[in-house]
Amino acid sequence: MKQGKTNAMRILDKEKIAYTMLTYATDDGKIDGIAVAQKIGREESVVYKTLISQGTSKLYYVFVIPVEAELDLKKAAKAVGEKKIEMIPVKEITKVSGYIRGGCSPVGMKKLFPTVIDQRAQSLETIIVSGGNIGVQIEMAVEGLLQATKGSLADVSAI
Repeated sequence: MKQGKTNAMRILDKEKIAYTMLTYATDDGKIDGIAVAQKIGREESVVYKTLISQGTSKLYYVFVIPVEAELDLKKAAKAVGEKKIEMIPVKEITKVSGYIRGGCSPVGMKKLFPTVIDQRAQSLETIIVSGGNIGVQIEMAVEGLLQATKGSLADVSAI
């Protein structure tokens, strides 16, 4: 399966951040994070999903958490200094991020939203996130992802 560069990859290239593209078959319709980890032959603990939320201030926030975890809304709100945050409706993902559900990368959204990567990532050599298209993941150093997203690390998930 030939895959061209996604917007996320073009940004990483421009910033000179090294990454590896990983592709997987999507014809079975299984695109959830756990299925993706199995398809690319990696441990679930290194594959992260990208979630978008909105605070009471109406600002958007991006959270990057392990695929097997859930976002802890209280911890997440505290991490970004909001009283409360909620996940955005699925139908708004493309409008807010420029990406489609299942292919939402934390790199290269329409705007650079405040991004928080779950602190479990600190212990990883590399992290795998969506490459910006269904069927495409990118693997890179955690520092590279922090640099590309201007992100920070915090305890925001519940496993």
